[in-house]
Amino acid sequence: MYNTAGMDKEYLLKKWLNDDLTEEERIAFEHLDDTALHKAILEHAPLFKASNFSSPRSLHEIEAQALAPKNTPVRSLSWKRSLLQIASVLVIGFAVYFAFFYDQLTTVQTLAAEKTVISLPDNSSVVLNAASAISYRKKNWDEQRTLKLEGEAFFKVAEGHKFDVVTSEGVVTVLGTQFNVKQRDSYFEVTCYEGIVKVTANGNSKKLVAGDMFRLDSGILFESSISDTGPQWTENMSTFKTVPFSRVIAELERQYNITITYTGDKRMQLFSGGFSHNNLENALQSITSPLGLKYQMDGSTNVILFQ
Repeated sequence: MYNTAGMDKEYLLKKWLNDDLTEEERIAFEHLDDTALHKAILEHAPLFKASNFSSPRSLHEIEAQALAPKNTPVRSLSWKRSLLQIASVLVIGFAVYFAFFYDQLTTVQTLAAEKTVISLPDNSSVVLNAASAISYRKKNWDEQRTLKLEGEAFFKVAEGHKFDVVTSEGVVTVLGTQFNVKQRDSYFEVTCYEGIVKVTANGNSKKLVAGDMFRLDSGILFESSISDTGPQWTENMSTFKTVPFSRVIAELERQYNITITYTGDKRMQLFSGGFSHNNLENALQSITSPLGLKYQMDGSTNVILFQ
């Protein structure tokens, strides 16, 4: 065993904190029986932030502050006891952190070419489309039914308190109904299939009844009506009504987890139609034929469109 006799523990600890150990002192410090504890405390201490905290520039300032005269008596604590108290605070802090944050927020995310169904605490259901995500808090859900959406989802909302779907482009508010919300970049679309929904986006506020569709694409408002009883993508079929062709390409990429290259002049041409999610060749034919385009497979995940 390495002999640490003659080297004071507090002396070694101070020099270690100042990163000022000689090679011989470093070896002696590594052989202390509680070196691991010191290192663990120093490693995790930056994760915690206390209010009204000041950071002296050196150990000498700490010593000067400790030796300054005070009006009240000061009780001296051993360095080991102080470290154990700090370790206790760290353990408690970690417990509070994980209990509070990780117990509160629930996030569900899908990958490209993936869909999933989520049941919310009030038995409302969410069908999440490919490359999408929702997050919500389970605590007091019945009193505050609010979730955040990135991507596209179809909602069947149970009756109860107000239900809000928050996106970066707008908010959809309902009491109990069925509706679809799609938010991709600056594209925001809400379709109501049952009941009434309220949409607030870009200074616009609109109530939709069953069969109404509300869309904002790069700030341009578009309203229409639909006859479907639910979104076709839940049945593995993506459909579009007068949307830029670039949006169709992006959706095909998400549903098949592929990359499509197209440098032609029809990216902004309006497209109405659709494609299936279960056959890539058929899907490519469905979006290229109406525009007089052709396609070529470049490997298993790359597609090139051309005229």
